[in-house]
Amino acid sequence: MAARVRLLELQLLVLPALLGIVGLLTIYLSRTGSTRWSWSDIWVSLVFMGMVLGTSVWLSLIGFGGDQVLFPLVAMLSGLGLLLSQRLQPVLQQDAGWATLAQRQLVYLILSFGLLWGTITFLRRLDWLRRYKYTAAVLGLALTAVTMLFGVEIQGARLWLDLGVVTVQPGELVKVLLVVFLAAYLDDYRDLIATGYRLGPVTIPPLPYLLPMLVMWGLSVLAVVLQRDLGNALLLFGIFLAMLYMATGRIAYVVAGLLTFAAAVYVALHLFGHVMVRIQVWLNPWSQPLHAGFQPIQADYAFAHGHIFGTGLGFGFPQFVPLVASDYALAALGEELGLLGTTAVLGLYVLLVARGTLIALRARGSFVRLLAAGLTVVLGLQTLIILGGNVRLLPLTGITLPFISAGGSSLLTNFLIIALLLKASERSTEPR
Repeated sequence: MAARVRLLELQLLVLPALLGIVGLLTIYLSRTGSTRWSWSDIWVSLVFMGMVLGTSVWLSLIGFGGDQVLFPLVAMLSGLGLLLSQRLQPVLQQDAGWATLAQRQLVYLILSFGLLWGTITFLRRLDWLRRYKYTAAVLGLALTAVTMLFGVEIQGARLWLDLGVVTVQPGELVKVLLVVFLAAYLDDYRDLIATGYRLGPVTIPPLPYLLPMLVMWGLSVLAVVLQRDLGNALLLFGIFLAMLYMATGRIAYVVAGLLTFAAAVYVALHLFGHVMVRIQVWLNPWSQPLHAGFQPIQADYAFAHGHIFGTGLGFGFPQFVPLVASDYALAALGEELGLLGTTAVLGLYVLLVARGTLIALRARGSFVRLLAAGLTVVLGLQTLIILGGNVRLLPLTGITLPFISAGGSSLLTNFLIIALLLKASERSTEPR
C-alpha cells in the first residue's frame, strides 16, 4: 500500500503527547518543590510520546486508511492512565517484584501498542473471524471454566489466574470472544431469530437457534454464582442483550432477558453473602464505615475535596482511598482535577463511544457492522458500570476503567478492541 499522511491524526495527537510531558513535570515539581529538572525525570512520558507519534507515522507509512480520530482519543485516555500511575506510585508503594506500579503500566502500554500494531498488520480482513465463531465460543467458555475452578479469589471475587510472575484476568478476553461469536451467529441466523413462531402475544425463536442464547444467559448467571462477581455478569449479559437487539430489532427479547436475568441475580444475591454485602454498602456505606463501607466513603470525600477545579495534579490525597489505582481511578482524578476535569474525562469516553458507533454505521458488511457495534458496547458499558460504581449510582464492581485503571489484562484487551475497530473503519473511511 502507498504511504498516505494521516494529517488529522497527527494534529490531534499533539495534545496527548504534550499531556504526558507537562503532566509528569507537574507531578515532579509538586513532589520535590524544586523547579530544577532533567530529561531523565520525564523519560516515561518521552517513551509514551514516542510510541504515540511513532504509531501514527507507521500507520501513514503502510497506507492505512482507517479512522483518524479514534486513536488520538485512546492516546489521551492512556496518557491519563500513565500519569495516574506515576502520581500514585510514591503514595501506594506497590511493588510486584519486577517493577513498580508506573513501570508496570508502561510495560503494559508497550505490549498493548505492539498488539495494536500486530493486529492491524497481520489481520487482513475482519470477515476471517466469522469462520471461527464456534472456536471463539468454546474458548470463551473454557477460559471462564478455568477461572471458576482454578482462579484466585481477591476481594471476594474469583476473577484472576495466578501465573507466578503475573496475575491475569481471562474475563477481559472473554468479552471480545463473546462479541465475535455473537456477531457471526446473529448475522447468520438473524432472520430466524427475529421471526420465530408466535405463542400468544409473544414471538419465540426456534428452539435450536435459541439454545446458544440460553448458554450465554447461563454463562452470565454462573459469573454471579461461581465467580461471585455481579459486575462481570452485568457486562456479559449487557453485551448479549445489546447485540441481540441490534441484530433483530425486537425489544421484547431484551425485556424478557432482563426479567429472567434479574430473577436469577435476585436468587444469587441471597445465596452469596459477598454480593449482598456490596449491595448493602452501596445503599448505605455508613452502615460499615470502617470495613466494607470504607472505600466508597473515602471516594465520596475525594470527589468532595476536588470541588470544581480540583486540588491540582500531585496535591491530593489518593492514598486515603484503597484500590485507588484500579477500582477508584476516577476518584483520584476527581480530587485532583475537580468536576471540570472529571467532566472532560467523561467527555473523552462519550466521544470514544460515539466514534465507535459511527464506525459501525459506516462499516461495509453486516458481520463487520455487528462486530464493531458490539466492541463499542463493550467499551461503553464497561465505562458506565465502573463510573456508576465510583459515584455510587451502581454497586461497585471489579471492572476497570478502560485505558486509565492500572492493569495489564484490561489494557491489552482494550487495545485489541481499538485495533479491531480501526480495521473495521478501514473499509468504510474514504481516503483523505
